[in-house]
Amino acid sequence: MTKTAELLPTQRQLLFDRMADKLEIAYNLSRRVVSFQANKDEPIYRWFKYKEGFSSALVRYFLKEYGSMPGKLLDPFAGAGTTLFVGQELGWESYGIELLPVGLFVIQAREALNHIDVEDLKTIAKNIWKDLSRMEEYDVHVKHIPITKDVFPIETEISLNKFLTYCSKIKDEKLQTLLRFAAFSVLEEISYTRKDGQYLRWDYRSKRDLSGKPFDKGKIPTLEEALTNKLHQFISDLSLNRPTNLFENFSDAQNANPKPVKYISGSCLEELPKFPDNYFDFILTSPPYCNRYDYTRTYALELIFLGKDNDQVRNLRQSMLSCTVENKDKLDRLRQFYSSIGRPDAFREIISAYDGSAAMREINETLCQLNKLGKLNNSHIPRMVKNYFLEMCFVIYEMARITKSGGYCVMVNDNVRYGGEEIPIDLILSEFAENFGYNIDKIFILPKGKGNSSQQMGNHGRSEVRKCVYLWQKK
Repeated sequence: MTKTAELLPTQRQLLFDRMADKLEIAYNLSRRVVSFQANKDEPIYRWFKYKEGFSSALVRYFLKEYGSMPGKLLDPFAGAGTTLFVGQELGWESYGIELLPVGLFVIQAREALNHIDVEDLKTIAKNIWKDLSRMEEYDVHVKHIPITKDVFPIETEISLNKFLTYCSKIKDEKLQTLLRFAAFSVLEEISYTRKDGQYLRWDYRSKRDLSGKPFDKGKIPTLEEALTNKLHQFISDLSLNRPTNLFENFSDAQNANPKPVKYISGSCLEELPKFPDNYFDFILTSPPYCNRYDYTRTYALELIFLGKDNDQVRNLRQSMLSCTVENKDKLDRLRQFYSSIGRPDAFREIISAYDGSAAMREINETLCQLNKLGKLNNSHIPRMVKNYFLEMCFVIYEMARITKSGGYCVMVNDNVRYGGEEIPIDLILSEFAENFGYNIDKIFILPKGKGNSSQQMGNHGRSEVRKCVYLWQKK
């Protein structure tokens, strides 16, 4: 008797069965290590909470376990630079690509620390509020975009503008960067907002017309209160640690004269193709997850602080990897780009690999069907998922091309679920990696996965999706 169509294994199940021997529960990798949380004891991460990063402990573990000797290291989604600086401490020549100005500014501030005299910082912290109290005019202003209008109490915004004007007159650029970073680090604290998943949540005391249950974020400190505490935190950490070993127990370091980190501002979709073949010994990264988070909204305060206007923020959103429902298709842009650099064959090879994935086709078809049935809470989810995987296919192709034979790629990512359907990101990205020359050594699964949202839990029951770290080696 033949199986009915309903009983035949799905393409995702077939892919799972083929890669099942690669899946391994990694009891040494907790959610704390594979996220921002384990960095809370390290100074710069206490200063500014860049929650999209992973821990320095994770980077250190994989570089020591699988990097036979220091060479060239790349993070194409560099974020706040954790991979770059840990690699630097361990003797690697570190390269990073980052599009979001927030991460780039954190990297710049971290580099500035190597040139800071703590006594200068103490002097400024002691005198700054006296100097600001005498300032009657200021010529530097935070310029708002619609989603940040009225985000600060009026007196706080005046104080912030005075502080930025004060910073602009400091001739020492490194010291100026660190002082601006101090204000950058307290923006959320002094505002009417709190980061809440993919949005900013507004306090009831703001001038916004808010729906739903009023949100009270508690005491909102003045800029003077918040900045005084932040500067004291800087001084305390810097006084206890020399800048060059501020972030690491330097007994682990293999190079007394670490190489400077090299970071590129831009999209890895356009920057990766510029590297020569077989250039890197190790790639360690975590791309944005396919989870609808819009970092241009989450970090809206930080973006306006860095001078980004509404058009720049909108363009930034569209340039980032497609992980929000607002992202538009980049296929024509990528086709033109690969043609402009004389590599149309590479473009066709990437598209062929994407189209050749039966599991990918199944996901796209399933999400489109769920959309027609009204079972997705946003009609653009199928487009987002399709484009996320397509763009990651380009990223993985280029990573494989620039990895040396025998070199490794480590990637952190989460699976997701939409309309009750689990999207096995770990398996599909690994399938792409196989097509482009990587061996799939392991897909390490965290012992505790990620629960679904309360809405999905109500509709589809409680279940976890895999949180994973992929280990790929170039053939």
